[in-house]
Order: sequence, then C-alpha cells, then structure tokens
Amino acid sequence: MNSHARSLTSRYPRSLIIAALLALVTALAAASLWATRGSANAAEPIGSNFPSAPPVAPGGEVTTAGEISELDKTLLRKVRQANLWEAPAGRLAQTHASSEAVKRAGVHLMEGHSKLDSMVREAAQTLNVDIPDEATPEQLALVRKLQNSSGAEFDKLFANAVRAPHGKVFPVIAQVRATTKNSVIRAFASQANITVLDHQNVLDETGLVTQETYDEIAAAVVPQ
Repeated sequence: MNSHARSLTSRYPRSLIIAALLALVTALAAASLWATRGSANAAEPIGSNFPSAPPVAPGGEVTTAGEISELDKTLLRKVRQANLWEAPAGRLAQTHASSEAVKRAGVHLMEGHSKLDSMVREAAQTLNVDIPDEATPEQLALVRKLQNSSGAEFDKLFANAVRAPHGKVFPVIAQVRATTKNSVIRAFASQANITVLDHQNVLDETGLVTQETYDEIAAAVVPQ
C-alpha cells in the first residue's frame, strides 16, 4: 500500500472509503447513460404511441350498420392520419411553447386525438375498412419543424400549422354526419365534429392564428 493510500485509511474508515468509491462509480455510470439516452432521443422520430391499425379481413367492408360511402372511408383515413401527427404536436407544445394558451391547446390536441384514435380504430375494425399507420410526409415534416423550434417561434408555427387542417376537415365531417347511411360512421362523425370544433376554439384563443391561415382555409373550403 502506498503512502497516500495508508494516509487515507488512517484518517477514514475503510468502509467509508469503499462507499464513497461506489457512489462515484454509480454517478459516473448514470451520467454516461443519461448522455447516451439524450443523444438517442434527439435522433428518434416523434411518434404518436397509438396502437397499429387493425388488419383488414378479406371480403370487403361490413355493411350491417348501413352502406358505407367513399366519403365515409375518406373521413376515417383523414382523421387517423391527423391523429398520428397532431397528438405528437400537442405533446411538443408542453416542452417547446412559451405561451400558456399554446400549451393549453396542446393538451386539448393530445386528449382529443387520443379519444378519436380509439374510436377510429374501433370503427375501422367494425366496418373492415383499412386506415393508415403513418402520417403523410408533409405532416411528418411539420412535426420535425415544430421539434426544431421553441419559444415564440414555436407558438406561432404551432397555432397556424395545426389550425389550417382543422379548418379544412371540419366541413368534411359535417358533410359525412349529414349524409352517411352508416350508424357507426354517424356516431364517429358526431364525436369528430365536437373534437375538431374544440380544437379550433382553443387554437383561435391563442391569438396567434394569422389572416393568411384563415384565407388558406377559406380558399380550400369555400366554393369559388
């Protein structure tokens, strides 16, 4: 044993020295793990964590609840794709936004799209309709853009990027609710109408939605 080691053991009990060394090793290991985990998370895609869509069985759509139109199926698919990116966008608002109104809107998105996703998967399984398991490339690009922004920049981007699709799909929901012959679709459209209206309201209340976004929505939904 060298003189430094003898000096330590003479001044401190051996058990205390061993405990201190173990604590140091544990702290270093935890720091290393945290750094590795942080790097991995930065590279990971932002996912919705929603279950996969149910598989479609051979034989086509089930029509015992009434005839299913192409518009009915389009609504299921559009809502599913919206869930897959708007719920993660709402989650990002909790960590990237500076506005409390934006954070509140994000909570509404997370909760509303979680409920809609459960309903859309159940409806798709009941009716044997295929729905997607991925958002569109454009939607995923928006999530990435949100992920790479923060503060006031995030707030404005979030409010406008999410408000536009809600406004565009709202008339589609109303049309399906008014015209569908299928009772499962009718119930789903009723809930989608409530949820999307709520999301429009909380996004408008942020005060950040621009005139350009409202004009974009109008151009998409108002007959020329």
